[in-house]
Amino acid sequence: MHNRHFYIEAELCQEHKAMQNVCGDACESRKLKEEDRLITVLSDGLGSGVKANILATMTTSMALQFTAKNDPLERTSEFIMKALPVDSKRQISYSTFSILDINCFGDASLVEFDNPPVLIYRRGRFVIPDQSVKTISRSDGMDAKVLYSKVELKKEDRIIMVSDGITQSGMGNIHTPFGWGIDGLKTFIQQNIQSNPNISARQLARKIMQRAKTNDKGSFTDDASCQVIYCREPRKLVLASGPPYYKNCDKELAERIDSFQGKKIICGGTTSKIISRELKRDIAIELNNYKPDLPPVAEMSGIDLITEGILTLGKVSAILENISNNTVKGTGPAEQMVRMFLDSDSILILAGTQINNAHQDPNLPVELEIRRNVIKKIASILEEKFFKTIEIEYL
Repeated sequence: MHNRHFYIEAELCQEHKAMQNVCGDACESRKLKEEDRLITVLSDGLGSGVKANILATMTTSMALQFTAKNDPLERTSEFIMKALPVDSKRQISYSTFSILDINCFGDASLVEFDNPPVLIYRRGRFVIPDQSVKTISRSDGMDAKVLYSKVELKKEDRIIMVSDGITQSGMGNIHTPFGWGIDGLKTFIQQNIQSNPNISARQLARKIMQRAKTNDKGSFTDDASCQVIYCREPRKLVLASGPPYYKNCDKELAERIDSFQGKKIICGGTTSKIISRELKRDIAIELNNYKPDLPPVAEMSGIDLITEGILTLGKVSAILENISNNTVKGTGPAEQMVRMFLDSDSILILAGTQINNAHQDPNLPVELEIRRNVIKKIASILEEKFFKTIEIEYL
């Protein structure tokens, strides 16, 4: 998500408790494109397994719906608290929640109930925003304390939201008898950012999860979720696929690729030959990492990745559609392209509209859709599932 000062990257990593099939936590983000807002809700259902997942998902759904409609967060949290049942034995709510609402100016509103505190990291230290506490009286006679805060985000700020499966990891171990704790988590975050100031939200979330899992000796003893939000300069990427409709636009395409400030991908043999010719740069086929399912990648000075066209795009679309936890396995051309997409924020797609007659052959498999449709699908997934900013230009 863009605002006036920076790009907002949001990344979730999540794993379920050992011996369970589903995660009892739920975390959902929604990008309201027309308002340039990002809403993230993290909820931890009581216990684990399917029942916990249902309760947590119900909580995130309610919170997202009300927050998206611009209902006051106080009213939203009050409605959720009164709707959620209470465990009769332990006298605690059946789920927790943290709600974060960021607008286009970087103003963030935060609501917290019973989750580990949301951490805000800024310039080497953790910022504690001014908080107000509201006691909500429930219909069952119990009172619940909900925390409200507002913060003006700045470039390079990071927000870390976790469930207690992270902070309580390692409980009972010699070095962490009471669990990793919020202080242990803070120290880990600080060390990683200091050693790699540009660490992405995806990388930091994965590192936190990996460390928590190590604390639990390689097998989580509770559901664990980590959502990291990073405010920074956008990482840009351009993808050129397909020759322009008019041949006299070849030079313009090559010059735009050459002058682009960011990562560069060329997808398609004809496209790469056009750019090679116009820029007077040689193409070399790379066979060291050849995978038999797709043609090999090529290399050209100034270009980060060159692949075959429609087959590679089709596989990229399938990977993006089925990916979970943003973990990409494999080292083939499609996997390389997906990783580059996930590591980018603002993606420009230059789609040529010259028809390749080979793609009109009725004897070819149905999945070989026209390039235009595949690109639209990829753009839609990147925008809706991964919150990337996408622009498509047809040449």
